[in-house]
Amino acid sequence: MGQDIKPRSFSPEDRALFRDKLRRCLRAFVRMSEEGRFEVRRPFTGFEIEFNLVDERGDPSLTNTEVLAAIDDESFQTELAQYNVEINVEPRRLRGSALREFEDDLVARLETAGAKARAVGPEVVMVGILPTVTPDHMGAETLSPKVRYRLLNEQIIAERGENIHISLEGVEKLDLTSDSVVPESACTSTQLHVEVSEGAFPVYWNAAQAIAGPQVAVCANSPFLFQKELWRETRIKLFEQSIDTRSVELTEQGVRPRVWFGQRWLESVTDLFEENQRYFSPLLPDLDDEDPLEVLDQGGTPRLAELSLHSGTIYRWNRPVYDVADGRPHLRIENRILPAGPTVIDTMANAAFYFGLVRRLAADEQPVWTRLSFEAAEDNFLRGARDGIGARLHWPGLGEVGAAELTLDTLLPLAYEGLDRWGVDPADRDRLLGVVEQRCRTGRNGAEWQAAVFHRLYDGSGLSRLDALRAMTIRYVEHMRTNAPVHTWPLD
Repeated sequence: MGQDIKPRSFSPEDRALFRDKLRRCLRAFVRMSEEGRFEVRRPFTGFEIEFNLVDERGDPSLTNTEVLAAIDDESFQTELAQYNVEINVEPRRLRGSALREFEDDLVARLETAGAKARAVGPEVVMVGILPTVTPDHMGAETLSPKVRYRLLNEQIIAERGENIHISLEGVEKLDLTSDSVVPESACTSTQLHVEVSEGAFPVYWNAAQAIAGPQVAVCANSPFLFQKELWRETRIKLFEQSIDTRSVELTEQGVRPRVWFGQRWLESVTDLFEENQRYFSPLLPDLDDEDPLEVLDQGGTPRLAELSLHSGTIYRWNRPVYDVADGRPHLRIENRILPAGPTVIDTMANAAFYFGLVRRLAADEQPVWTRLSFEAAEDNFLRGARDGIGARLHWPGLGEVGAAELTLDTLLPLAYEGLDRWGVDPADRDRLLGVVEQRCRTGRNGAEWQAAVFHRLYDGSGLSRLDALRAMTIRYVEHMRTNAPVHTWPLD
């Protein structure tokens, strides 16, 4: 959840100074845009993956400090709760064998990390929501010992002014309250990054928003929360609710949530950062010493620390990222829609589908977002999260169509073309997109496998719900370690 900050409390003066500094960052950003500083010569892609730690029963293991010490790899980091860790994969240019290199690197790192974790005790598992998480794991004592997480928890609860309400209705219904943001820790995701030029940013962002519905539907892997079967990608609604800073009254007044799909198609990346300043109060008003305008005047590249910190506490499903590498500023789109898992090959197939599709749709002379309302794109997103691979989605020229059919007949051919435009090796293209194809033809993604195996174990067996979920989770971990795609996993 971003860089750490020093222990401290925040005063009204801190917030006022932070707002002033944020305005200066925005002025610097606009100036950099006008001067054309963001042109990309060698676009990179990359990703982050969040994991859970489980014990021999499949329950959460609150051991990330010990596990990270044992792994001893700086690419692995803490996450919100003590049963979470994250890996940041080194970015690469998306061409030739890059996808295979990503996959080989990730497989090797996970095999090494998994072996070292098991020597300490727990197993590393990549799944959107760990099925065995219970409300007993949701106390503030479950937070990782990192200052940023504690401060973020304090600020969200203080701004909300009341406990957090989690309410979901899917196959079953869940309703509970929490006095901390720890329920967000149940959400573990794969975050895809694509670097784009300032001029290309709007069309890539619009393309990513347009495909959010089919993307989450085909890749769903989070059907259970607190022993309830809810949405096929329950993570979407849980994340939205678990860090909602709005009271009931502010929600009813239409105040925007911090986990946000957005409100319109984009014309300029500047619009996103301006919306962030206009609609959202600072959660972590930690000031940097840099004056961004002075840095520009001196010919340098500013860090824009306040802009980045503020953006990092607004959780758009496709989020703008400003960063500096080798003294050059660049922009990335961070796609936050995908759950973690089920396997490395499933993860890479999901990434290939996304990277290929956004590249192809961004090149259309008549873009899909000129024929699809923003409201319909958001509705598709929620339908895909709720119903998964069986969702019915709206698509221009087709009307309402099944997510699997839409993917097979319309989106996969576009993804193939997009990967060709990136220059991806055809063998890697065919192998990875073939995984998505077979997932659609079998109707089995991670969410469907979890639900089917749970019901085989639970219905009429005499097992408790938690014990059935534990048994399913242990099977899940065993299959995950084989790296066979989830549509091939047996259901017994």
